[in-house]
Amino acid sequence: MRWDIFCQIVDNYGDAGICWRLARSLTSLHKQDVRIFCDDLPTLNLLASGTEETIRQKVDLQPWEASCGHLRQSVTTPDVVIEAFGCDLPEQYLAGLLIAPKKPVIINLEYLSAEPWIVDFHGKASPQAHGLPKYFFFPGFQDKTGGILIDPIPHRFNQTTASIPKSIKDIWSQLRSSASKISVFCYPSAPLGKWLQDLGSLGRDFDIVLTHGQREQLSLSTGRPLTLPPSIQLLTIPFVSQDEYDWVLSQCDFNIVRGEDSFVRAQLAGKPFIWHIYPQEDHAHEVKLEAFLDLYLESATDRVKTASIAAMNWELPSQWFDSIDDWNEHSKAWRIQLLQKQKDGGLAVRLVSFVA
Repeated sequence: MRWDIFCQIVDNYGDAGICWRLARSLTSLHKQDVRIFCDDLPTLNLLASGTEETIRQKVDLQPWEASCGHLRQSVTTPDVVIEAFGCDLPEQYLAGLLIAPKKPVIINLEYLSAEPWIVDFHGKASPQAHGLPKYFFFPGFQDKTGGILIDPIPHRFNQTTASIPKSIKDIWSQLRSSASKISVFCYPSAPLGKWLQDLGSLGRDFDIVLTHGQREQLSLSTGRPLTLPPSIQLLTIPFVSQDEYDWVLSQCDFNIVRGEDSFVRAQLAGKPFIWHIYPQEDHAHEVKLEAFLDLYLESATDRVKTASIAAMNWELPSQWFDSIDDWNEHSKAWRIQLLQKQKDGGLAVRLVSFVA
């Protein structure tokens, strides 16, 4: 089938990351024909840059404004149109669909959530005045939801030097064998400076792998030079592709992530993590975080529950880090559980099956 995916980037990399990962799964694993129309094509191209060329060439990446012209020129109209995260289709493009001889299915691909109510709304019709069939599709962790994106599965990564991406090889060589590795990708509102200072009081070595722009963000949030003990080493990696960032998550002992794509990848890496969920003024993010923790910690020990909840709420590491080994074991078990629930192929497969 021919798929048109529309992506308007709201949260810097995350929305583009989901759309790219979905598109590559649909084309490479499920033989679908996919175009992405994105309002920030340079960011999308950067995320896709580390992908094998044979995979990358299968997805047609186009600027947002090109959608109208492409529809007029196409011999075949799309079978499926995805409004990623509720974005509105361009008016000219929608008008073209209305007069096309074959009417596509429109999918409103929602944000990932662990909230119980999404089970009841997943797959439901959304009647439109223009008459084109449209449906809500909710990615989720529970059964009878849209599932999660699992491609590519991180177990293919290994610890050999040869597997280190070229873009970060020099930086990776500066890591200390005595140190635990923590990757950091969070929003400016995180109390990261205070968190790192407390981490330095634990009496062990930590190498902090900061993602692109994180060091500058840290300096602005503290308002002054950050003084850290020698046990804490800060290292900054450049902007890397999606696959390269997946590799970083798989190699670190602890990950701080944000948004949706890195949130899922941290879980599939099988390591303890902090999900810095996007803060919302109405505090809806607190409800979403609590719903996820209810699932994530359902079978955890009380020790892991206490540590994980404290960490997710940015309590200082000195208050929970002594439980990290137990949390690590839980993370591995959770990863196995996630993959078992997605053994049908997860989000991409469920989308194809739903449309069919």
